[in-house]
Amino acid sequence: MFDCMEALGLGPRQLYDVTSHGACMLRKASPFFAGLDTFAWTSSASVQSVETQSTSSEEMVPSSPSPPPPPRVYKPCFVCQDKSSGYHYGVSSCEGCKGFFRRSIQKNMVYTCHRDKNCQINKVTRNRCQYCRLQKCFEVGMSKEAVRNDRNKKKKDVKEEVVLPESYELSGELEELVNKVSKAHQETFPSLGQLGKYTTNSSSDHRVQLDLGLWDKFSELSTKCIIKIVEFAKRLPGFTSLTIADQITLLKSACLDILMLRICTRYTPEQDTMTFSDGLTLNRTQMHNAGFGPLTDLVFAFAGQLLPLEMDDTETGLLSAICLICGDRMDLEEPEKVDKLQEPLLEALKIYARRRRPNKPHMFPRMLMKITDLRGISTKGAERAVTLKTEIPGPMPPLIREMLENPEAFEDQTERSSGPHGRAAYSHVHSPISCTLHRGVLTRVLGATEISTLHHTCSTFHFLISCSSKAHPICYEPLLSASTQKLISQHAR
Repeated sequence: MFDCMEALGLGPRQLYDVTSHGACMLRKASPFFAGLDTFAWTSSASVQSVETQSTSSEEMVPSSPSPPPPPRVYKPCFVCQDKSSGYHYGVSSCEGCKGFFRRSIQKNMVYTCHRDKNCQINKVTRNRCQYCRLQKCFEVGMSKEAVRNDRNKKKKDVKEEVVLPESYELSGELEELVNKVSKAHQETFPSLGQLGKYTTNSSSDHRVQLDLGLWDKFSELSTKCIIKIVEFAKRLPGFTSLTIADQITLLKSACLDILMLRICTRYTPEQDTMTFSDGLTLNRTQMHNAGFGPLTDLVFAFAGQLLPLEMDDTETGLLSAICLICGDRMDLEEPEKVDKLQEPLLEALKIYARRRRPNKPHMFPRMLMKITDLRGISTKGAERAVTLKTEIPGPMPPLIREMLENPEAFEDQTERSSGPHGRAAYSHVHSPISCTLHRGVLTRVLGATEISTLHHTCSTFHFLISCSSKAHPICYEPLLSASTQKLISQHAR
């Protein structure tokens, strides 16, 4: 065998040279040479030779795996400069800004900047101002359409249950309710477009503690507004079926809420002004000087939050009615009856708002949330009334005083003149501003059957609720100033 191998020109060292021409013979010679049967055939040429000799390729030793590619390095988040997790909605962004932008677009969120709409956005400050963060997302190129397309793609991938669309049709009964509430609102509160706006230059440049001229005008207009709110309440279906005491309680509790809501719907953001029912238009500084004081910025902020809701007169009227007819007010005699009156109002607003905006079902709950905001403003308003009493030269107009202040807050509550038997000549069941009237006056205004209910005591709200179209201004004399008597007399006629 060696002779044969030598004859082929293969030396001992060439036995392991698998690239040589005669290497194909080594496999045949392996039984005669120790070690050849375990030789590692790794060359491509030998593999081809071995395959021609019916040697399976599975006998090859696999090569070591290639190293993994280096991880991608993205640019920092374009919005907040935090570590980026990839390209989302068109730009390099972190997970936080990606999720914030997606939620903001999908939920149609409307944010408000409490500064100058130019807040710095970085990974430390990004959660402080949602408005400026969203604007930064748009500025760096995040795409709304990318969010919507991504959402639609997920909807296709996930099999959803078939849900029948909710009906946005008002029943005949609810349609009638909506029409009555809308009419009551429009006839007691003209829209901004119906008013002939006019301005005044009084203390319009800088804030002062109180401008008495503006205060006189503001208090006069506020008294008119309160009278109109009482008229609105009396036109609401079912309101006058409540007890007189409950009507008083509801009006006293919600009057400031509705007054603020009405004023704020006449907000003009371009000029940062508010317009009253006679057309008087005041800027922010003038509103402060007219008596709003520290309440001013809170009221203007609320007015700005109303703008994205784009409520029409019907929605404003329904929201006012819901705010008024609310069974959780304290000291109600029949809270269940009040709740029962409120239920169809809630249903009517829900259906009306969704029918008007089929693609924005979240608008209805957002409207209801404004009632909570209004109550917060009313609480601040009551606090403002305490300090305002020390700033004005004379007494506060009765209607405003009764609307703003809690009866327990009055210092003169117990300062009543005593009668001949040691009893106070004045009593106050429902209001601090009350008086004992002659039975003849009460009979003319309220009727004999209601006198026992009122216990011979009444307030300004009692008269406004109970007076008929034939009421004579004399019945208000024990309570009201001459100017207020004149206003109510005009209202009664």
